[in-house]
Amino acid sequence: MSRTLTGEVIHEAEIKRSRFIARAAPVADEDEARAFLERVGDPNANHNCWAFRAGDQYRFDDDGEPGGTAGRPILQAIEGQDMDRIVVVVTRYFGGIKLGTGGLARAYGGTAAEALRTADSRPLVRKVRLRISLPFDCINAAHQAMENHAADKLDESFDTDGVTLVVTLPQTNRSAFADQLRDLARGQVRIARI
Repeated sequence: MSRTLTGEVIHEAEIKRSRFIARAAPVADEDEARAFLERVGDPNANHNCWAFRAGDQYRFDDDGEPGGTAGRPILQAIEGQDMDRIVVVVTRYFGGIKLGTGGLARAYGGTAAEALRTADSRPLVRKVRLRISLPFDCINAAHQAMENHAADKLDESFDTDGVTLVVTLPQTNRSAFADQLRDLARGQVRIARI
């Protein structure tokens, strides 16, 4: 199961007189990742290389380092730690000694990996969003099933046919939730993933 960070983390390493500072944080999407980069990136540093991953979305940037020596190794560190919904920015202050492409990849990837390895993290619970339509007299059944399967109500609307709920719940609970709701509502329910 993928994990995500519980908060921001920082890790610093000195490699052949260059200083590498990895900063990582949990994010929901690319916009949050870019906002974090803007906040922690140092314009006075030689490079602010970064990578982020949120589900199927991912991006990385070498910020002027030779192609493939910074952003991709940071992304590989994220994937190697089985992390998701996070951004890692590694800032480099050049110390006067060139590291070569292999040395750069090891420095960026290693600094990012160590930051993630030592960080506090938690399992990432994948959620699914459902639209549920049912008659008025079945609303209590819906609330009972929601309580039993850790579902959160996001929206509730009424019309002449009954009630429509939008809920989110752990993906692993989806089938049991749907089965219980159908049983309690005597089959008078429509459930759709949205």
